Amino acid sequence: MNQHKISVRIYYEDTDMSGIVYHANYLKFFERGRTEAFRQTGLGHADLLEMTPPLAFAARRISVEYIKPARIDDLLTVTSTVTEARGARMVFRQEIHKGDDLLATADALIACITLEGRPARLPKQVIEYHQTQIADDSN
Repeated sequence: MNQHKISVRIYYEDTDMSGIVYHANYLKFFERGRTEAFRQTGLGHADLLEMTPPLAFAARRISVEYIKPARIDDLLTVTSTVTEARGARMVFRQEIHKGDDLLATADALIACITLEGRPARLPKQVIEYHQTQIADDSN
């Protein structure tokens, strides 16, 4: 399945003075989810930097909907699903849950770039992995 899940515990540092997760921290949780989902392809960010030319990922667009607040000590699940991987981009659909409660969603367009900031094709291994997973999900 083209879906990856990680657990995130909410610490004091993640919250504002009321004990509710500060809105910008959801972006960090979504980033962790995308990073771990990317590792499923067999590559990590360090591997991208060792390629010729060295590559990296940059967020081109992220849309977040905040539904319910997370609070200190909550254990959350971040689910990341790649819905498209082609050319120089990957599209992710992400959700954060606390148990059965949906707390936030994100749609992220992630670009593959050179270290000079120019678009670069996704590595073949990444495209093949996600195309296989997306095809399996549609069957």
